[in-house]
Amino acid sequence: MGSSNGQKPRLSASCATLFSPRTATPARYPIAGLSIVLCLCGLLGTAPALAATSAQGTVPDLTTSLYGVVAILIFVLAYIFVIGEEFFLLRKSKPMIVAAGLIWLLTGIAYAVHGDTETAGPALQHNILEYAEMFLFLLAAMTFVTTLEERQVFGALRTWLIVRQFSLRQVYWITGALAFVLSPVADNLSTALLMGAVVLAVGNGNRQFVTVGSINIVIAANAGGAFSPFGDITTLMVWQEGLVPFSEFGHLFLPSLVNWLVPALLMYRAVEQSPPASNLHANVQMRQGALPIIGIFLGTIVCSVLINSRLNMSPALGMMTGLGVLKLYGYRLARREPALRDTGHLSQYQAENITDMEPTQGDHTDVVRRFDIFHVVERASWDTLMFFYGVVLAVGGLAQLGYLSLASEHVYGTLGPTLANIAVGVLSAVIDNIPVMLAVLRMAPEMNMDQWLLVTLTAGVGGSLLSIGSAAGIALMGQAHGVYTFMSHLRWAWAIALGYALSVLCHLWLSGI
Repeated sequence: MGSSNGQKPRLSASCATLFSPRTATPARYPIAGLSIVLCLCGLLGTAPALAATSAQGTVPDLTTSLYGVVAILIFVLAYIFVIGEEFFLLRKSKPMIVAAGLIWLLTGIAYAVHGDTETAGPALQHNILEYAEMFLFLLAAMTFVTTLEERQVFGALRTWLIVRQFSLRQVYWITGALAFVLSPVADNLSTALLMGAVVLAVGNGNRQFVTVGSINIVIAANAGGAFSPFGDITTLMVWQEGLVPFSEFGHLFLPSLVNWLVPALLMYRAVEQSPPASNLHANVQMRQGALPIIGIFLGTIVCSVLINSRLNMSPALGMMTGLGVLKLYGYRLARREPALRDTGHLSQYQAENITDMEPTQGDHTDVVRRFDIFHVVERASWDTLMFFYGVVLAVGGLAQLGYLSLASEHVYGTLGPTLANIAVGVLSAVIDNIPVMLAVLRMAPEMNMDQWLLVTLTAGVGGSLLSIGSAAGIALMGQAHGVYTFMSHLRWAWAIALGYALSVLCHLWLSGI
């Protein structure tokens, strides 16, 4: 499109520098960053001139424009860094936050050059508001889980399992069943790490048991999280969008159970019928206030569900109110809990979730420390929360440019909802299920309740097909480094795929699709 004087706008010298081969060297990275800023400023500067000559009215197809193509390239590049997080040693939130900002800048410019300066801004505000609602919900949920961990609830459960001296096959089934049961309340990532610690402690060098036990936990945690809005971010998004009421998630219980049990039965024979390691010594007990905090957490979940179902209000209100109650109880706990002086023997969470107070009179060496709920909040998974921000805004920007409508037309229009929803689950094994599900929500295909339940199921359990397909799998690869690996998981991919297929067929049979 021409400028107001009839000539094509030229790239600034800084843009030429940016695309010069010399910018590939590390010493040129600051110059490249400056060049990007100057290029954007140049584009912003030319926008009014371009808008002056563009026809007023409907914005044309932006999916074929330069702005749209660059936005797609930015998203793909950012996601390469996300997938290769372990290789690049770069937290996944960092590239996604930058990508989100650049994509929305390109979106705003694309609309402005076509004479529309009123659409992009409100659309961005809508995306930020949507993220804020989910952020508050997740922050409260993560704080509860972290507090329970600090109060040694999970450590005590791990100790109970270890000291009972179950056989390896018994531990295999117990850890899988507990992962399936706990993940609907405590998210699948936290559940997988807890059960993974048990498998590592009991296995004690038995590579075959640790590998198969870890795979079993990943499948069970992902399957358990699929039939509860509190089990995974994808189910939470579907619930908060109002597409699936809370009571309807129960229809996914049996398909989720099939998804776990089928591969678990097939892998069962690979576990030796032998006693656990003989050198297990553990003595962890729940700390003061653990049981009341469990009660507050369960009450908060019930309150959030009722607020959403009966009053049609955001469940984030219930979660944040429950968080406030937890903070008040934390104040009471800090006042009643004995002060700690020697922190050398404390566990990691005990040492980090305490706050400095004034030393007693005549004592100038020891520091008195007490429980502080705000230090617990600090230990929430901020990388996950910031990554979620980047994904929500980046996908929202691509939707505003028209890409998701185009994808919906080609995928759901060509394949139909059933095959498309099954493909979503397979895709989530390669790409994180959060952006995949968010893309489906932005596409907003015309589907009934059974189809929305199907895509909720497939997006939740499809990540088990590969070890990199879910947060639980990635976390356990780090926890059992060198034992549970991508290739060791891939050897059992046929069993996991069979469980995936049978769980889908189970849902199709139950729903009559």
